Amino acid sequence: MSGKQSPDVGIRLWSDGDLPLLERLMGDPAMTEHLGGPETPEKIRERHQRYLINEFKGHMFVIVMGPERRAAGSIGYWEKAWQEQQVWETGWSVLPEFQGQGVATMATSLVVEQARGAGLHRFIHAFPSVDNAPSNAICRKAGFTLQGEFGFEYPLGNFMRCNDWYMDLSADAT
Repeated sequence: MSGKQSPDVGIRLWSDGDLPLLERLMGDPAMTEHLGGPETPEKIRERHQRYLINEFKGHMFVIVMGPERRAAGSIGYWEKAWQEQQVWETGWSVLPEFQGQGVATMATSLVVEQARGAGLHRFIHAFPSVDNAPSNAICRKAGFTLQGEFGFEYPLGNFMRCNDWYMDLSADAT
């Protein structure tokens, strides 16, 4: 027995009071290193509004931790056209003080169950940068299968190489 306990991780829907969390996640150069750099305050407010009105199929969540349900990051799933089919895409961001504790892996498993429960698409994909070792490890630990490496433009004007990790949501949950 390792003596290491799993963190108490949950997710809750994005709410109006979550703008400061988004500012930390998307406004910090270190936090956005693999995403083309920090967003402007205006872009962060626009993103926050999109999350609030849920202008896409899917949902954005706050990752919460511990009995006090402290905000530890964000995670979500949304619809994406990929390789001539509609799939779910997922992505996450965890604040530095919560990284390396299994928080993102546990939150990813929770989001996979949300996407599976939606019953709309067979597959969910994650597209971490090939250089983002922690996010690629999260995909592996959460049970995704590596499909290959692809080029993406995200955000507009920023070209990057990403791994395509996927999971079949029609398969029995393990």
